[in-house]
Order: sequence, then structure tokens, then C-alpha cells
Amino acid sequence: MEGLLPDLEVIRKDFPILERTLAGGHPLVYLDSANTSQKPQVVIDAMVDHLERHNANVARAMHQLGAESSAAFEASRDTVARFLNAPSRDEVIYTKNASEALNLVASTLTFAQEISTEAATFGPLGEGDEVLITEMEHHSNIVPWQLLTQRTGATLRWFGLTDDGQLDLSSIDELINERTRVVSLTWVSNMLGTVNPVREIARRAHEVGAIVVLDASQAVPQMPVDVQDSGADILVFTGHKVTGPTGIGVLWGRRALLDQLPPFLGGGEMIATVAMERSTYAGIPHKFEAGTPPIVEAVGLGAAVDYIDSVGMAAIRAHEEAITAYALDGLASLPGITVLGPQTAHERGGAIAFEVDSIHPHDVAQVLDSRGVAVRAGHHCAKPAHARFGVQSSTRMSSYLYTTPAEVDAFVEALAYTQRYFGTTGASA
Repeated sequence: MEGLLPDLEVIRKDFPILERTLAGGHPLVYLDSANTSQKPQVVIDAMVDHLERHNANVARAMHQLGAESSAAFEASRDTVARFLNAPSRDEVIYTKNASEALNLVASTLTFAQEISTEAATFGPLGEGDEVLITEMEHHSNIVPWQLLTQRTGATLRWFGLTDDGQLDLSSIDELINERTRVVSLTWVSNMLGTVNPVREIARRAHEVGAIVVLDASQAVPQMPVDVQDSGADILVFTGHKVTGPTGIGVLWGRRALLDQLPPFLGGGEMIATVAMERSTYAGIPHKFEAGTPPIVEAVGLGAAVDYIDSVGMAAIRAHEEAITAYALDGLASLPGITVLGPQTAHERGGAIAFEVDSIHPHDVAQVLDSRGVAVRAGHHCAKPAHARFGVQSSTRMSSYLYTTPAEVDAFVEALAYTQRYFGTTGASA
């Protein structure tokens, strides 16, 4: 199949969990990578080696292990900065996940006294100011902005969705206006799979002096991402979706903006000096990294980023597009299946949410699991997007660089079995 990674079977051997056999003797077919990706042996080994040989706190312990741990932690920051083409390593801030990174931005903007961009300067957010998101956002990119606008009196607005799962940009000039202070959106939808025109939206936002925040949690694992070319002022993603560990996320931001934001959390390491009366703060990135950071997780993330970079992000994107197209064709071969979002692979990422007529998504997922096929069922932390299409929940399959056409075949066959099991309209499949 054109577009597949040429060394796919070699790559699969890098992921030990893919060799598992599940209950009933079924081989694991893992199609839940938009939720969390599997981890290659090199990531596992890097984390174990650090814990076995170099474990110590960073930036505090004045001994050899402390120096080694600090060096490994900061080396991972260098790796992530190179991977994103960040102008400076200091612009890379570690958080525990993308949700915390988005909350960091929304919370610090709440208390910022003045923000200056190349196009505009504005004071503390308040009545008359607007924050713009989209109807397809993950809850992590909705709730923090709801909290910000509730605290400040600013107004929350959003782009709606077209019937085919694209952003409705027909009113972009009305939604992005002189009152807009922040535009925050997902690059790739975790539910619909839609790849959004972020550069076009960022260009318009910057014309009115607004800050652009990109949730790249689904984009960074699947496609080349250059923060300098993205149009973002702030970009966030999470480690566990890029073959890295849980417990670590990344916030990249333009230095000029990060320098203007107040600290998010107070504690050790984020300070310059502390007196009983007041404290002064360290520069970036440490200003936003209070307390003991996720050290071994950062080491694992560095190994993960090196791993997917060695495969090649353009090659991973081509593979994802080929597998997604094959999966869409497979779903189209079954009656009673409705795919939510764009219907062609080049318009979307690897997550495909769908409905099966007359069968609840949880029942679909449970029967698929009995056949060894792991998918996700529910609202995927995207309830407003589901409401837009009049559905309470959906089933979602999501591929990654290790997914094979044979696994997609097994998924489609298991879906047909599910329809027969429940005696629905797809029973003849």
C-alpha cells in the first residue's frame, strides 16, 4: 500500500506490547493511539537506566548523581526544542500534561497586568474583551477559558462546525475582531480528526493583536511541527501521545510573551530569592516549573522524540494518511456505519469517530475488545462536538506509526461480527 512505512514490521518489533495475546487467544490490535500511544523499547530502557543508575533530584543535589540527573533532564529539553524548531531551549516548559499547560496559560493571563505583542498592547482581561475557541475542542481547551472569562468578565466565543466537521470560517472577520485577546484552538481534532487551517486563523488573529494558542496534542505525534512556522504564540502537547510516558507535557511559547506572564505555581526552583515579605522569580523556563519536576518522564520524552524523529515525521504523516484512508474504506464497506467528521484522509488525522446503528458505543467497544481490538468509546472529552452532531457518544478508532492494514482488516471484521451479534441492520455484512 502506497504511503506505508517501508520498515513497518521492523518498527512494530520496537514496541513489545504489540506482541501480546489477549483473552481468548486473540492477538492485540491496538487502535486507541489518540488516547495514548504505545512505547518503544528504547523509551522504556532510557527510563529504567535513569532510575537504576542516575536517579537524583535536579538543580539541587551537589553530588555526581545530581549532576547526571540534571544533565539528562536538561538534555531532554534540548531535544524537544530541536524537534519543534524552537528558537531557544528556554522557551520549552515542562508540565505534567497538555491540560496543565493550557491551564497555565489561561491562569497566568488572568493575572497578567499588561501584555504587549508586535501588533497590540492590552491590560488585564475584563469586560469587553473576548476569548475565541472552537466547538470541536477537547475539554482541556474549553474549561480553562471558561474559568478565565468567568473570573475576568471577558466573553467566551467560538467557531461553529460545518456538517462535514470543518470549522465554519464564514464569520471569521466578525469573530476575530478588535476585542479579541486570545484565540485558542486545536490543530487536529481528537474526535473528528479534522486538520484545522491554523496558519490562516493565526494570521487573522495577529492582525488584531490577539495571542494564538495551539493545542497540538494530536498534531505533534502525526505530522511535522515547526513552532516558528505554525503561527502560534503558545503551543502545547502531551508526552504520552508521542510514544513517551504519561505525566509530562510541553508548553512552548515565544520568549517575549512568556517573560510577561506571571508564575503559575509557587515553590522551589521557580524563585530567584525568597524573603518573608516577598519573593522574586527565576527566568523562563524555571519560572513555570515549581517543585521537583517529572525527571524520569522528561528523560523518556527525550528518547521518544528522538525515536519518532528518527523514523521521520513526514513519513509518519504519510503512513497515517494511508492507514486512515484504508480504515475509512473499510468502514464504508459496512452498512449502518456513520463516520463523524471529514470523509477523506488528507483532510484529517488518524482518529476516526463513528456511530453504529442501534448499538451503543460502549457495547461496540466491549465486543471489539472480546476480539482483541482496543478502541475508545464515549464522548472523548469533546461533548460539545458530539452535541453539534446530535449524538451522545461515539466509538473511535485511532492508528499510529505501528498500525498495519491487517489490523484494520481485523477491526472491520470485528465490527461486522458485532453487528451480527446484536442482529442490527448490518447483520448481512
